[in-house]
Amino acid sequence: MSGIELANVSKSFDTTEVIRGVSLTVDKGELGVFVGPSGCGKSTLLRMIAGLEETTSGRISIGDRDVTRIEPAEREVAMVFQSYALYPHLSVFDNMAFSLRLARASKAQTRDMVQEAARILQLEEHLDKKPAQLSGGQRQRVAIGRAIVRQPKVFLFDEPLSNLDAELRVQMRLELARLHRRIGATMIYVTHDQVEAMTLADRIFVLRNGMVQQQGAPLELYNDPDNRFIGGFIGSPAMNFLDGHVTAQNDAGIEVAVDGADGQRLHARLASKRVTGDRVTLGLRPEHLHPNADGLRVRMEMVEALGGVSYLHTRTPDGTELVVEYRGAQPPADSTGIAVGIDPANVVVFDSQGRRLR
Repeated sequence: MSGIELANVSKSFDTTEVIRGVSLTVDKGELGVFVGPSGCGKSTLLRMIAGLEETTSGRISIGDRDVTRIEPAEREVAMVFQSYALYPHLSVFDNMAFSLRLARASKAQTRDMVQEAARILQLEEHLDKKPAQLSGGQRQRVAIGRAIVRQPKVFLFDEPLSNLDAELRVQMRLELARLHRRIGATMIYVTHDQVEAMTLADRIFVLRNGMVQQQGAPLELYNDPDNRFIGGFIGSPAMNFLDGHVTAQNDAGIEVAVDGADGQRLHARLASKRVTGDRVTLGLRPEHLHPNADGLRVRMEMVEALGGVSYLHTRTPDGTELVVEYRGAQPPADSTGIAVGIDPANVVVFDSQGRRLR
């Protein structure tokens, strides 16, 4: 297997630049996930690595080889799409064997490679069936098996679970994670679902407007976002944001008067110097908020009671929504107001432009 390196890669359609100078590395054997909102360029970037989109500028390397201008068939990559793209008239075995036959592999080699892929994907009992006789998850496994038998250097997945229902998506996520551990291949996976990204990735690359906003291990991005967009995009429920202005600072951090909260203040750890009156945004994860009689007063709007955990949907006096995670058998009644507090160490601070302050 080989790693992947992109060096200042750009892509334009006529005068519209959709990928803007992206540089990144997916190490050998790593599962990298491209995640971001619709239209951010993640699928275009994946197709450029596969050779299905021409690179306007920059360099794409797989292993030690520059593949920027090399034809897709010569890049030694295998791609799994959102649609299964199976031949309906062929059996599972024949679908998986198709590329091997095109490559003129021997019958014995074809049989052995298909059976090994079927064993890995638990498809051995289905090799004689047609795609119409399979469930959605089984069809997607056949599509993955078709990629495995080619023994590529890199696997590319373009939102492969989008057509599956919620329960099957969870199951297939686990199967893909197990597959990656079993074969140790270099993989890039594209999704708009940040939960999928968090559960699958060794490293996440968050894209926005054709640029990588931040990259890192899932919990690194969750706990230490570089900007407000990352803080709000990574995590479910999303990070809460409260605007305000700095009223004081000492060695322990800053005090912030929250907008429209009747003079109520929150504290945050911060090393960089601020000036009294500076506008800032505080980022608060739902699980870090807790009932506190001296905390921020909020009114209850709705409770999502999910069993062991509930999400309290509240609003501050000026109408800003604040989601609070509550662990316990009986959440507070949704007709009451509560006060919530937070440890200053768990407050993330952004400037007025959305940039992280540390």
